[in-house]
Amino acid sequence: MKEFINNWKLTLLLCLTIGMAPFFPEPHIWGKLKWILGGGKGMQFMDWFDVLLHGFPFILLIRIILIKLFKNKNH
Repeated sequence: MKEFINNWKLTLLLCLTIGMAPFFPEPHIWGKLKWILGGGKGMQFMDWFDVLLHGFPFILLIRIILIKLFKNKNH
């Protein structure tokens, strides 16, 4: 499981597929983030779950980047 979570190539693929899908008329996560930044009025539980689902690959990617940055900084 550790290899799966720390695999940056797979995580990047997840960001470009699950994280961005559906792609048209705009990436889904982008539309949800704009909605949240606009106040998130009218968002239901399903909308918040959708943000979590589509945003999780990006959270993993940020985590991998931070681990690599701090690992290189300490050595």
